[in-house]
Amino acid sequence: MRKIAVVYWSGTGNTEAMAHAVAEGAKDAGAEVTMFTPGEFSGAMVETFDAIAFGCPSMGAEQLEESEFEPMFLDCKGKLKNKPIALFGSYGWGDGEWMRTWEETCREIGADLVASGVICQETPEDTALAECRDLGAALL
Repeated sequence: MRKIAVVYWSGTGNTEAMAHAVAEGAKDAGAEVTMFTPGEFSGAMVETFDAIAFGCPSMGAEQLEESEFEPMFLDCKGKLKNKPIALFGSYGWGDGEWMRTWEETCREIGADLVASGVICQETPEDTALAECRDLGAALL
């Protein structure tokens, strides 16, 4: 059974709802899933999982959350080469630039993006939650 980590930061609960949908999709596809907040996950844990889903909303000028999520992600970054990963998150403004930038960063380090990142504006609707479940299943 593949071990999947779902690591997310959520300020309003929107990205958390997406994280639960990603976890559900991976579980339904047959994975063992563990959910983490950034304070519970570190680069030292990357190798213990077959794949990782990272979720973070857009903050400020379309960037990752800086105090908890980004430091954790930077700690993991050097260990993600060839690791199957998925990205997701919500936003309240802009056009999703933070996700495009994040995906490009992951490609540059050689991570294996299993699908395009899933984003939604504000509260995830049924369509976005279904996309998150599909994203979770794509990690297998």
